[in-house]
Amino acid sequence: MGTRGDVYPLGLCIVLCLWGTMAQTPGVQGTTGDCNSQMLCPANATCVNSTHCACLDGYQPHGNRFFTDPTETCDDINECLGPSPPDCGPNADCTNVPGSYNCTCIDGYEPSSGKANFTHASENSCQDVNECLRSPDICSPGAQCNNTDGSYQCACPAGQMPSTGSWVWNQTMCKVPSINSSAEFEGIKEMCRNFSLQGKWSSRSSSFCSFFNSTLNILMSTFRDRSATLSLENVTLRFNALLNSTSLWDGGDKGEVGLAVTVLLQSVERAALATALRSPERTTQNVTTESLAIQTRLVTGDCSQHSEVFTLSAHEETMDVHCAAVTRATTQAGLGAAAFISYSTLGPIISARRLSEENLPAGGKLEKSRLNSRVVSGAVGDGSPINLSSPANFTLRHRQAKKEEEEALCISWKVVAESSSWSPDGCTAVHTNSTHTTCSCDHLSSVAVLMAPTAVTESDPLTIITYVGLSLSLLCLFLAILTFLLCRSIHTLSTSLHLQLCLCLFLADLLFLTVVTRPRSQAACAVIAGLLHYLFLACFSWMFLEGLHLFFTIWNQQVVNYTLASWFKKRFMYPFGYGFPALVVAISAAVNHGGYGTSTHCWLSLERSFRWSFLGPVCAIILINITFFVLTLWILRNRLSSLNEDVSNVRDHRLLTIKAIAQLFLLGCTWSLGLLQVSPAATVMAYLFTIINSLQGAFIFLVHCLLNDQVREEYRRWIKGFRMFSMKSQTYDLSMSAVPSTSTNMLLSLVGEGPEL
Repeated sequence: MGTRGDVYPLGLCIVLCLWGTMAQTPGVQGTTGDCNSQMLCPANATCVNSTHCACLDGYQPHGNRFFTDPTETCDDINECLGPSPPDCGPNADCTNVPGSYNCTCIDGYEPSSGKANFTHASENSCQDVNECLRSPDICSPGAQCNNTDGSYQCACPAGQMPSTGSWVWNQTMCKVPSINSSAEFEGIKEMCRNFSLQGKWSSRSSSFCSFFNSTLNILMSTFRDRSATLSLENVTLRFNALLNSTSLWDGGDKGEVGLAVTVLLQSVERAALATALRSPERTTQNVTTESLAIQTRLVTGDCSQHSEVFTLSAHEETMDVHCAAVTRATTQAGLGAAAFISYSTLGPIISARRLSEENLPAGGKLEKSRLNSRVVSGAVGDGSPINLSSPANFTLRHRQAKKEEEEALCISWKVVAESSSWSPDGCTAVHTNSTHTTCSCDHLSSVAVLMAPTAVTESDPLTIITYVGLSLSLLCLFLAILTFLLCRSIHTLSTSLHLQLCLCLFLADLLFLTVVTRPRSQAACAVIAGLLHYLFLACFSWMFLEGLHLFFTIWNQQVVNYTLASWFKKRFMYPFGYGFPALVVAISAAVNHGGYGTSTHCWLSLERSFRWSFLGPVCAIILINITFFVLTLWILRNRLSSLNEDVSNVRDHRLLTIKAIAQLFLLGCTWSLGLLQVSPAATVMAYLFTIINSLQGAFIFLVHCLLNDQVREEYRRWIKGFRMFSMKSQTYDLSMSAVPSTSTNMLLSLVGEGPEL
């Protein structure tokens, strides 16, 4: 036995050893292992060499690896997030657990060994679970289950669509297209049923309900038997017979016809897509009948197996659609369809008059617009409207050649609430010529080409220049006419030509300014257009005679002055100057009397190339006068010293040059600028044409009056005579004021009011 002092250390050691034994379970308090009586380790730690503590595997201390502080803590290590995460293999996830981790297969996969948890890919592999075989009823009744890698997809059979849009487990059901189940169409069916039971059929309502029921019967028979292989030929023939037999189109109510057309368009699209999906072995199908033509195209897999853009054609129309638009609207796994339909007889039924008022083309009138192509439809997937990431292009052939004054507009069939109409929204004409128009649309729908009259926009500066120039020309022409009539000293053959040209040009300009842009009645406008046609042609006839006379004068002035001049004037000048334009106008009116007058101007119509009844003679005269002008300059170059009496006083070369250049304006050669108004110089040529030709009367007065020595001498004589007359008038007034009163009385007595003599 020891002393009492030796008992206390021995008791303390026993107590500490017992406490250490109780703490050997990890995670509870700590473990001492081989610890001596002085060492105590925290939870999730073990004693090392009886001198230090260390955290268990899967844990880590806050400080050093080995420690003696009993207050140190050992925290769990998340091996899944460490710098070197464990290799669980593909299709598996790492899951952290206290002090360790587990690898488990993700949803849709199962372990090949049957071991649910593992720590490395070499221990196990995760393979796909075929949910369709494991749970045959995983999709709704009647739906198709398609296994995918790690999952599955539910899809409706061809010709049907999910009730919820996207698939919702245990909720979505497969149904036929919404055209048969929407409230609108159910209401129509009920209305037709009520009319039938109550005997209230009207001719139009009867036709509408009959058409509606026939269309739905075709659509429903197409979708009824899911196992049968549908025939695109049979479906197309049934719709063709329906289009040809219905009497709804003749005088039908606007709302009923619009709704019937909508039903027809949607039914044909969905039936065509359904037949394409039911025949996966036939990538492309084509059917053409009297009233419509259809082509369908299947897309299998992804777009890497197909061209990025493929073309469908029907009749003479085509549709270019991106492959991605078809695959995005896939109704069955890995299988998509596109349909393109062209209608031959539907255009007159839904003509341009079905363009709603809010959709009128800018500047165009509804009654002037016309549908100028077949109606075509494009659809993908199940036929539901979709917006496209890349536009689809429709190339449509014109039924009639596009006129120059018409604009091609692309329109699509738009359904809003209970109304249907053409709308230009979403479709743009990207290319057009006389025979075809290409429309680019951001959605798939029914498309057609509308021809609308181009809005005529007049340029304010050109209008001002025209009115100012013609007003100045009218004043100058009036002065020139007075000059040629009153100046007897200049009465020659040249003067007669100048006078007739001025008279015709004066009347034409005056009529143009007063009434050409203000048509009243159609008949009056046609008469005005005919008069303008005649007067302007007469102007060019006299311009031709001016050029001919100038050429003859320079060629042989002696003969012209004494021999040829008399024959030229009496036998040729007046009959041609006034007879030729009358003949042209008479023939033009006989061929196309409706060509005189348009909706905006009293002038020649552009239809049927009627304008060439004016442009043809004008171009011929301009070419002839240019030839005369060139020949005249060539002769003048060598014969300036032998000019005849009419031009013998022109000695100054600068004046001669000015008058020679002015002949271009006087002979009408500048009217050729009107033919050059094409891009990119159209604006410049328009201004030149307007400025020069509106001032033609001013040029005539300048050249033939102000620059003529004889005329200027007559003007001086008139001015001098006017001054002398004014002076005599003043002298007479002064002399009358000096007459004596007796003379006045005598004058009054003669009329019986003065005193008797």
